[in-house]
Amino acid sequence: MNEADALGLAQAAIWAVIIASGPAVLSAMLVGTAIALLQALTQVQEMTLTFIPKIVVILVVTALSAPFMGAVIFTFTENVYGRIQTGF
Repeated sequence: MNEADALGLAQAAIWAVIIASGPAVLSAMLVGTAIALLQALTQVQEMTLTFIPKIVVILVVTALSAPFMGAVIFTFTENVYGRIQTGF
């Protein structure tokens, strides 16, 4: 294993994490933006109003996109095992 292989493996790992976490992060961002807009319009500055909806939405989105996340991680794992098997 040389430097190029190590960098390629690290890049694939980072890319897999970004793709797998994308749905949860995107949904949290959208809900956070909507709640911030609601708070700005109504001038309600309650701290729990920002956290509870985000947590619920992230849990629901994670539950719904779990097969997709698993497939991304499984593909990355197969790639790593294939490289190990062939000796990189």
